[in-house]
Amino acid sequence: MKLLTVYIARGLALLWAAFWLFFFVVESLVCRTPALVMASWAGAGLLFVILALLPWRKERTGGLLLIVAGLSIGVAYTIWPPPGLPLASRMITTVVFSGPPLVAGILFLRHHRAVTAGV
Repeated sequence: MKLLTVYIARGLALLWAAFWLFFFVVESLVCRTPALVMASWAGAGLLFVILALLPWRKERTGGLLLIVAGLSIGVAYTIWPPPGLPLASRMITTVVFSGPPLVAGILFLRHHRAVTAGV
């Protein structure tokens, strides 16, 4: 069960990071975003990838950072949503944006606790 938990956490974190990196780059290309703005969006996507990969080496630290990132993204997106976005779209995007790192972080911490406790 411990091994399954860490694989689910890894898969969830990687899917989340890869999806948003892909989304940021493709949206920038489709909207013909200036290169500097596109670089900042790609940088955010790469930060997500780093956050997803960090728990593979430092499980506790990476899990905590994923939780902090998930909560921060959720709060920031709730406060500053894109203008004109309907409420239902804002809610769905907030969950898709912040839910996976939050859940993955909790699973990483749960696995780390189980391993260090010897359960």
